[in-house]
Amino acid sequence: MLVEDLQNFEAEVAQMFLNKELRSPVHLESSKDGSLEHFLIGFFKRIRPQDWIAVTYRNHLYALLKGMPPDELKQWIRDNKSIHLMSEKYRIISSAIVGGHLPEAVGIAMGIKLRGDDEYVYAFLGDMCFESGIAHECIKYARRNNLPITFIVTDNGLSTDTLTQEAWGREEGGPNVVCVSYKRKFAHYGPSLEGEKREIVKF
Repeated sequence: MLVEDLQNFEAEVAQMFLNKELRSPVHLESSKDGSLEHFLIGFFKRIRPQDWIAVTYRNHLYALLKGMPPDELKQWIRDNKSIHLMSEKYRIISSAIVGGHLPEAVGIAMGIKLRGDDEYVYAFLGDMCFESGIAHECIKYARRNNLPITFIVTDNGLSTDTLTQEAWGREEGGPNVVCVSYKRKFAHYGPSLEGEKREIVKF
């Protein structure tokens, strides 16, 4: 898929929300300049069909890049499952709870190691989640036990609408962590563009 394909999909979902076709919350993930999409397209070239991805409630781009057809994904969204997408076929897990997918991802990685399977886990999380206790514990446990998992931090610099650096500080990644920074196009919740509904909170 191209950057434009990913951005157009999120724009279509935003329009679905505005048209009142959706009854449940929706969280969109697009970058203002396409940098996040460009990174993900390149990164997903290393992810094989047998590998697992664990993602947040902003999961549409990841599902598309993992091979889920757009029409199938749109049906999930219409069925009000946007923020907790699951698919054994495409090996996708997600959670509407911040950090809720990380222990599951570590558990999958542990199972892969114990069975000796030729599989791998890629766990995507935001910068606010990266500062949480559950993320620190999961990353440390995976590292100490040499589990087949990599954590990818998609860093938009915001914890909902508060500057992450000012609220939490910022930790470094580590050998099993990859970080990418970007400026978000959409607000944290719903289809509004960044800056339309609320101001960024500074301390």
